[in-house]
Amino acid sequence: MYRSHVLVCGGTGCTSSGSAHIVEALETEIKKAGLENEVKVIKTGCFGLCALGPIMIIYPEGAFYSRVTPEDIPEVVAEHLVKGRIVTRLLYDETVHKDEILSLGETQFYKKQHRVALKNCGVIDPENINEYIAYDGYQALGKVLTEMTPADVIQLVKDSGLRGRGGAGFPTGLKWSFAAASENDQKYVCCNADEGDPGAFMDRSVLEGDPHVIIEAMAIAGYAIGANQGYIYVRAEYPIAVKRLQIAIGQAREAGLLGENILGTGFNFNLDLRLGAGAFVCGEETALMTSIEGHRGEPRPRPPFPAVKGLFGKPSVLNNVETYANIPQIILKGADWFRSMGTEKSPGTKVFALGGKIHNTGLVEVPMGTTLREIIEEIGGGIPNGKKFKAAQTGGPSGGCIPASHMDIKIDYDNLLEIGSMMGSGGMIVMDEDTCMVDIAKFFLEFTVDESCGKCVPCRIGTKRLYEILDRITKGKGEMEDIQRLKDLSKFIKENSLCGLGQTAPNPVLSTLHFFEDEYIAHIKDKTCPAGVCKDLLHYSIIAEKCKGCTLCARACPAGAISGELKNPHKIDPHKCVKCGACMEKCRFGAIVKK
Repeated sequence: MYRSHVLVCGGTGCTSSGSAHIVEALETEIKKAGLENEVKVIKTGCFGLCALGPIMIIYPEGAFYSRVTPEDIPEVVAEHLVKGRIVTRLLYDETVHKDEILSLGETQFYKKQHRVALKNCGVIDPENINEYIAYDGYQALGKVLTEMTPADVIQLVKDSGLRGRGGAGFPTGLKWSFAAASENDQKYVCCNADEGDPGAFMDRSVLEGDPHVIIEAMAIAGYAIGANQGYIYVRAEYPIAVKRLQIAIGQAREAGLLGENILGTGFNFNLDLRLGAGAFVCGEETALMTSIEGHRGEPRPRPPFPAVKGLFGKPSVLNNVETYANIPQIILKGADWFRSMGTEKSPGTKVFALGGKIHNTGLVEVPMGTTLREIIEEIGGGIPNGKKFKAAQTGGPSGGCIPASHMDIKIDYDNLLEIGSMMGSGGMIVMDEDTCMVDIAKFFLEFTVDESCGKCVPCRIGTKRLYEILDRITKGKGEMEDIQRLKDLSKFIKENSLCGLGQTAPNPVLSTLHFFEDEYIAHIKDKTCPAGVCKDLLHYSIIAEKCKGCTLCARACPAGAISGELKNPHKIDPHKCVKCGACMEKCRFGAIVKK
């Protein structure tokens, strides 16, 4: 028995900030102190507060250490692990309260969260099947195989009201029932782990921190629809997730939880990985299945839908990682438990990857129906540097912007659709007053133009034309007629594109036009960017009365655009200025202004 457990985040975020070096330093110092039989170091999954990495928690005290460096480790071992004295200077600020150390659950970031899909992330060793089993792992599969019929499983998932967490929010139980009703000698269960939205890292964190939950859920889905083979389609850019999935699949096979005659019930289910090459379009279900088959990832016309004719032409079910992560707990705790969270039409919780202009960048899981204000101001800690909240982009390139006027909206599938946005997979990018909404729409259009598979004309050419109009507007070359052109073209693309990528590509344009049309008009009529972002519309000038002639700005200018004698006011040549802002950063007297 170990007296202390040191859990170090081994997710991508903390790994990129050096958590592997923390583990090495811990093991070295613990060995030096002769504590290797008393203290256990565990690489776990994401804790959520990604901006504070590397992160580690020491139990039983629950001390939450953030931004730890290898140089801090000798002190942590000597003080905390040897002498029992918590190193207060390394604790997450919010946990330090007068003479006591608060638990993580009492902090602003965590107290409104409810972890269901993420319940094991940051808690267990994802590479140890025994730890997953200790937290009720594979009990749901055992219950399903020994106490329930396939119809019972599907009805329970239907009763729970679980909707697909991949974007569209289609009822999961209904999807399973369609595949179950399709008669065929072979069926498949697929998992969409091809998370391609900019700023999204929800599915990655589940795979890295709790891979067995996906294996268990897919086996349950296989039993429910009559499938004996599953595929997890995961992007190759997720090496940690891929490695942990491979380990977990091997452990599950060795334990008799995958393969032939699982738990002696006669049920067979095998699972394999397929790596995606980073094509965003392969997040669309038919394109994903086409890619698994070894072909170029392009969508197919529907109908027939995958439940009738999917992978290899056989009936198939496809759900995303977060959807599957809810299944075992629904089986064990029931539909009423799941419906006790969230809203009537959108039960349960939702994981969001919170990023952009926000204090607490990271991963959050909240009940459906939580307001945007609660997520931004309370969990997220508000906007840095005293700036004002302007909008939040949900749903990535397929979603839309939620402006400050809708900050009290309850986040669920239907409410977001009503205001022209969508849930998407769960990316939430926060923007402050310094964000140009025309530029944001242009950014997402550039992404979708690049990621379009090119199979259908409305998406291949239509998104390119949308991007060209936006680019023209941001360069001060737009016309008032462009606003109507954007609206008409967006409508055409939405109605005529083959798959969800094209059908939702115009959403960022339409939502920014709806809520921020005044910014488009300012770019077109006044040739100005209100947020001061669009370079072609920027103009730097020097206020002669404030300029001291110190020459700092001239020395910083990479283009030699600033001239003037020492101790005399300087001038900027607009024809030479490259609008980099270096002069404004160097000026100590506020003499340089940006318009």
